[in-house]
Amino acid sequence: MALRLYNTLTREKEAFAPLEPGVVRMYSCGPTVYNYFHIGNARPFIVFDTLRRFLEYRGYEVRFVQNFTDIDDKMIRRAREEGISVDALAERYIAAYFEDADRLGIRRATAHPRATRHIPDMLDIISSLVDKGHAYVTEDGVYFHTASFPEYGKLSRHPLEELEAGARVDVDERKRSPLDFALWKFAKEGEPAWDSPFGPGRPGWHIECSAMSRRLLGDTLDIHSGGQDLVFPHHENEIAQSECATGHPFVRYWLHNGFITVDQEKMSKSAGNFFTVRDILKEFPAQAIRLFMLSAQYRSPINFSREMMEAARAALERIRTCGRNLVFRIGTTDEGGMAGGPATGPLHPALDEARSACDDARAAFITAMEDDLNTADALAALFDLVRVANIALARPDATPGELALYLATLEELGDILGLRVRPGEDGVPAQVAALVEERAAARKARDWKRSDEIRDQLRELGWSVEDTPAGPRVSKT
Repeated sequence: MALRLYNTLTREKEAFAPLEPGVVRMYSCGPTVYNYFHIGNARPFIVFDTLRRFLEYRGYEVRFVQNFTDIDDKMIRRAREEGISVDALAERYIAAYFEDADRLGIRRATAHPRATRHIPDMLDIISSLVDKGHAYVTEDGVYFHTASFPEYGKLSRHPLEELEAGARVDVDERKRSPLDFALWKFAKEGEPAWDSPFGPGRPGWHIECSAMSRRLLGDTLDIHSGGQDLVFPHHENEIAQSECATGHPFVRYWLHNGFITVDQEKMSKSAGNFFTVRDILKEFPAQAIRLFMLSAQYRSPINFSREMMEAARAALERIRTCGRNLVFRIGTTDEGGMAGGPATGPLHPALDEARSACDDARAAFITAMEDDLNTADALAALFDLVRVANIALARPDATPGELALYLATLEELGDILGLRVRPGEDGVPAQVAALVEERAAARKARDWKRSDEIRDQLRELGWSVEDTPAGPRVSKT
């Protein structure tokens, strides 16, 4: 079965085939960096990181771009309130984004462009749109003329009359149509501004993604992703300005994740149910947050609650307990088995059964993921393998070969979902994790001197390691 993705543009699941064989050009809308990102942001970050991981697992080279919006009205207001520059505010929250994203297992993109670093690219597109008659200059900026693009509305599929009726709530007489949107906003006193052929100012929000994606990925993208709230107007406007500027299709597959509610209510600051990821990390492991986000198919709505997070924590512990037990038994079991069972070999029945179970789990997992990234069913396949591995662990004659096969397959599938199977704590740096594994190997080889040296090295880095019956446990000192 080939990968099939639900394309918002066509409202159908389509077989995925990138424009260039073996290479996927993927763009995902990133955060506006004026605060810590919230759980609503976390869902697309985690979901589309998982899609990227799966594409790479299937052999694609993924050129993945996720931007930072580092100039807009919210940022200007926040910087003014704090008495700092917008750039300083951006630097703070970009650093915070990476801290939180790293803890959630979200891999760094191929590129993380900042809007303010691509002003010339935006002005190139805007100038082209003006020259072609798709944009016009007013006393407060440059606007895209939506009526010049007959296909406007093809992504959201809203009738233009309805869109215009909604836009008329906030009528601006300087625009030719209520649906026209700003490409360039002329400078206001006390706000950041850049020179342009039209006058000093700053970019509109929508032009940023068109310019950055074009610069880094080309005129046509394979995948553009984001939350459902971005379908209109943001992604609709991206299509219009990009296709009018280049004359080429902008995106081949549009992917949008479903909304998150909190205790069955829409998340909002006024309702008092607005949570940043940092809020949640004070109480729940980062990996539990990730597992929760993947527990439903990405297009479905998902409800965030304490009960759901406790369930995710318990599910995560079930995976990790199995991983800890496998690591421990592999390290303490002779080739003949704990109770002197038959030797492991290519014809060993238990090894054949383990290989068959792992193949079945992998096949079920891949089938689920290829069905529009159905992570809920993929997790079910992972837990089926955990169950089978636990049955093997209960046998006193289980051999290292079969247990290692279960562990390797669990790690293989877990890695696609960004879930760690081996023992370890959330947020453990790669350097620390590598030292812990090296120390475990030294202890197994009875190299006590090296084991003690590594313990001291970990202590210098601010970490302690505890030896337990299930394996080493590392924690921050």
